[in-house]
Amino acid sequence: MFAVTRLRVGPDEATELAAQVQVLLAALGGRPGFVDGEVGTAADDPGLWALVTRWDGVGSYRRALSAHEVKIAGAPVWVHAVDEPGVYLVG
Repeated sequence: MFAVTRLRVGPDEATELAAQVQVLLAALGGRPGFVDGEVGTAADDPGLWALVTRWDGVGSYRRALSAHEVKIAGAPVWVHAVDEPGVYLVG
């Protein structure tokens, strides 16, 4: 499964948020079931980013989000999140 979190970012926040996303990806990378993750910007809207992570299952993803280190690393990132569904099953 994969998760997509879209982030709305102001031009003055981009550099700091890029660093915060890397901290979050490192925290997620230490959790069981994490496969990989990446972040990118929309081609037509540089203020819209997508954080995509891949997991071996929904349970691993949800357990990872409840881990203390992920909550701490994720807090400054998720304040930019667009409120929409973001977990997708493959196939």
